[in-house]
Amino acid sequence: MRIGFFHRKNHTTSSFRVILLGFLGLILLGGLVLTLPFCSRSGTSTPFSDAIFTSVSAACVTGLVVQDTATHWSVWGQMVILILIQIGGLGVITVALTFFRLWGRRISLAQRNMMQQSISAPQVGGIVRRAGFIFRGSVCIELGGAVLLAPIFCRDFGFLKGLWYSVFHAVSAFCNAGFDLMGVRGHYSSLTSYGSDLWVNTVIMLLIIVGGIGFLVWEDLRENKLHLHSCKLQTKLVLVTSAVLILLPAALNFLLEFQSMPLKDRILASLFQSVTTRTAGFNTADLTKMSEPAILRMIVLMLVGGSPGSTAGGMKTTTLAVLFLAGATVFRRRDDVECFRRRIGQDVIRNAGTILFLYLALFTVGAAALSRVEGLPLLPCMFETSSAVGTVGLSLGITPALHQSSRLVLMVLMFLGRVGALTLVFALLPGGKNPPGRKPLDTVTVG
Repeated sequence: MRIGFFHRKNHTTSSFRVILLGFLGLILLGGLVLTLPFCSRSGTSTPFSDAIFTSVSAACVTGLVVQDTATHWSVWGQMVILILIQIGGLGVITVALTFFRLWGRRISLAQRNMMQQSISAPQVGGIVRRAGFIFRGSVCIELGGAVLLAPIFCRDFGFLKGLWYSVFHAVSAFCNAGFDLMGVRGHYSSLTSYGSDLWVNTVIMLLIIVGGIGFLVWEDLRENKLHLHSCKLQTKLVLVTSAVLILLPAALNFLLEFQSMPLKDRILASLFQSVTTRTAGFNTADLTKMSEPAILRMIVLMLVGGSPGSTAGGMKTTTLAVLFLAGATVFRRRDDVECFRRRIGQDVIRNAGTILFLYLALFTVGAAALSRVEGLPLLPCMFETSSAVGTVGLSLGITPALHQSSRLVLMVLMFLGRVGALTLVFALLPGGKNPPGRKPLDTVTVG
C-alpha cells in the first residue's frame, strides 16, 4: 500500500510537469513562428519580444496585445494566433490526446491521468470519452457561433473576409481569449463599433458564458437533461455563482455607468461589460471613461474568472463560492460547510484559501512592480495585472507602451493564470508523506 501511494504521488507530480512543459512548448513554438516574415502584414520579421508576448497571450487565452491583431499580423499570422487560442483554450493535453485517439493510438494510464489533471476531472474513469465529448462539443459550438455571426460580418466586410472574421471571433469568444480583428476600424478598438448591435452582443456573450462554465458542467447538464435538482454540487455552485457574478455587476453598471447612452445601448453595455470581464477580454465600451469604482469591480471580477475545467482562467467561481460558504458557516457558528444539502470537505476549503492567497499575492506584487518600473498610478497597473493573471485581456491601454521588464511580469502572470498557480507549486515541489500520528492540538487567535 505504501509503495502504491508514493507511486501515485510521483505520477501526479509528473502529470503537472507535463502540463507545464506542454504549455511552455506551445508558447515557444508559437513565438518562433510569429517572428517569420510571412506572419506580418509588412512582410518583415516581428521582434521576438513582441512575438513571444503575443504567443503567451494567445496560448493562455488572455488577449493582452502589444501589436494590433488586425493591422500588424497577416492572415497567416492570425491563423497561427487562432490555433494557439484553440489549443490553449481546450488544453494542450486534451488536444494532443484527442488526436492520438483519432489516429488509433492507445491512450495509456499515465496519459489518462494527465488528462484528468488538465481538465480538473474528478476521476480517471471515462476520461477518454470525456475528452472526445469536449472536443466535439467545442467544435460544434464554435461553428454554430461562426454561422450566427456570419450574416453581420459578411455584410460589413465582404463574404470571404466576413467568414474569416466570424470564425476568428467565434473561437476567440468561446475560448474566452478576447483577441479581435476590429483594429481595421481603429487600433485596439475591440467590439466598440458593435456596441449597439443586439445580435453580435448576444452571440458573443453566449459563446463566452458557454465556454466559461466548464466542460464538466456541460456533461452534467447533458446527462441530467437540464434537471438541475439532479445535478452535482459543483454544477449547481457554478451556475448560481456565474449568474450572480453576471447579473449583479450588470445591475450596478446600469445604475452607475453609461448614463448618457440610449436605454437599449445602456442595457447592452452594462450586461456585456459584466460578462466579458470574467476572462473574455472583449469590450463594447471605452473602459478608460469608466469610473474608478467600476474599474475596481472589474478587477475583482477578473480575478475570480470562470469555472474549473473551462476555457476561462482566474481563481474560479467555485473558489469564491466555497470561501463565501465557509465565511457564512463561521457567522452562523456551525461546524460544517454545507450547500444544497451536501457537506464540503475541509481539504476543498484549504485549497480555496490557498488559491485566493496565491492569486492575491501574484496580482498585488505584479501591480506594485509595474507601478514602480513604469512610474504609473497603481490602479491602472492593478487593472493590467488582474487582467493578466485572470487571463482576461481587458486593458486600459498601457500594455503596448510597457518596457520589456513589465511585459515579462505580465507574461509570467498570464502563464500562471492559465496553468494555475497550484499546478506550478505541485509541479515544482515534491509531494511529502503525512507524518505518522498527529501533533498535539493548540489554539491560535485570529481576527
